[in-house]
Amino acid sequence: MRITEHPVLGKLEKKPVTFSFNGKKYEAQAGESIAAALLANDIRILRYTEKHGTPRGIYCGIGHCYECRVMVNGERNFRACITPVKQDMQILSQHGEIL
Repeated sequence: MRITEHPVLGKLEKKPVTFSFNGKKYEAQAGESIAAALLANDIRILRYTEKHGTPRGIYCGIGHCYECRVMVNGERNFRACITPVKQDMQILSQHGEIL
């Protein structure tokens, strides 16, 4: 099951792309959000909290809450729910302080 149309990102292409999450390769549809691609691959934990290291996943799904922050290509604080996945994107769970 995949999202085919997103209220912010619009209609999503049906073109497969590959990306990695925490070093493992996955497939997504071009233009879908990182969060949608991870959910489609049964990944629910996206980051760990700054203070206690507890797992976090998608909460609001529309970019307001920042619970789905991930690292993309070495940069921190991308909101997975509103960031489109792209070919060869390197995504990591975010740990620790917001910088």
